[in-house]
Amino acid sequence: MELALYSPGLGYYAAGATKLGHAGDFTTAPEMTPLFGHAAAKQVAAILAATEGRQVLELGAGTGALAASLLAGLEAASSLPSHYLILEPSPDLRERQRATLATQAPHHAAVVEWIDTLPASVDGAVIANEVLDAIPTHVVRRRQGAFFERGVAIAPEASPLHHGFVWDERPAPARLAALAQSRFPEVDDYVSELNPAAEALVEHLGRRLDSGAALFIDYGFPAHEYYHPQRAAGTLMCHYRHRAHDDPFVYPGLTDITAHVNFSAMASAGKRAGLEVGGFVAQAPFLLGCDLLEGLAAVGPPESVPYIKAASQVQKLLSPAEMGELFKVLALSRSPGIAWPGFALADRRHRL
Repeated sequence: MELALYSPGLGYYAAGATKLGHAGDFTTAPEMTPLFGHAAAKQVAAILAATEGRQVLELGAGTGALAASLLAGLEAASSLPSHYLILEPSPDLRERQRATLATQAPHHAAVVEWIDTLPASVDGAVIANEVLDAIPTHVVRRRQGAFFERGVAIAPEASPLHHGFVWDERPAPARLAALAQSRFPEVDDYVSELNPAAEALVEHLGRRLDSGAALFIDYGFPAHEYYHPQRAAGTLMCHYRHRAHDDPFVYPGLTDITAHVNFSAMASAGKRAGLEVGGFVAQAPFLLGCDLLEGLAAVGPPESVPYIKAASQVQKLLSPAEMGELFKVLALSRSPGIAWPGFALADRRHRL
C-alpha cells in the first residue's frame, strides 16, 4: 500500500494523474461544496478563540478546496488565523493547492505556507479531512487461532488483470499479533486492518499540540463496530473513476487504496499524548451544529438555480445513505474552555 500510493513518480499520490473531483476517482466533501468548509469554520473559529497563537495546520489538503472555503468562513466570522500551514507530501497536489488558493483566496496568500514536516509545536487548530484512511495499513487474518499478515507476492498463475500480483500470508509479527488478539472478535477466518502508523501520527501530533484542538474527519467506526464479528472481510477499499471495489491489484498506482478508520484507536492515541476527547459524532449532526443549513439559506432563494444545486450537494453531506452517517468527526483537545458547536446536537464519545 505504501508503494502503490506514495512511490515517487509511480504511486497514486506521487504521480500526476487527476485524483479528486468529477474528473478523478473520488470526490471529497470540500470538493462538493464550499458550504462544508464554511460550516467547519465555525468549529475551527471556536478552537482558535481558545489559543494565543491562532495557527491552523491542515494535513493532506487535497486540491486546496477546504483551505479556500475554511479561510473564507473564518474571514466572515472575523476569526482569521495568524498562519495557515499545509503539510502535503504530494508534489502534484501541492501545485493544485497553490492554483486553487491563487484563484479562490488570493488575498489570504500572506498567511498560507506549505511545510514538509510537522512543526515542532502547534498553537491552534489542526484539521485532517480524509487523511487517516490513506495511511498504509496492515491486513491481518485470524485462522485457527493464529494470526497472519497479508502481503503481496508474484505468481505466474495470477490473472493478467492483477499484473502477476496475489495475496500471500506469513505469520504476523509479535506486535501485530498481540494487537489483533486484543481487538479481533473470537471468530475464525477473520480478516481486518490494524493501523499503528495512523495511531502513531495522532499521538505524535498530539505531543506537538501546545494548545487548541485537532479535528479528524473521515469514514470509519468505533472499535466495537469496526471489529464486529460480521465484518469478517475487513474494510480495505479501492476507488477508480468513481467506482469502489476491493481489489488493490487492479491498476496499481492508478487506484486509490484506503481503509476505514478505527476512531477508538485514534482517541486512545490522543489520550496517550495527553489530549482529551472534545467530541465524537457523525458528520451530519456536526455540520448541522455548525450552521450548515444557515449557510445554504444564504446561497439564494429556494427556487433559484444556485440554491437547488447547493441543496443537492448538502443532501449528500447530510443523508445517512450518503456521507452523513458513515463519516465521523473526532475532536482531540489540549485546551479547556473550547466551545463545541459541532457536538451540540449530538455527541457519541461514549461509544468510543
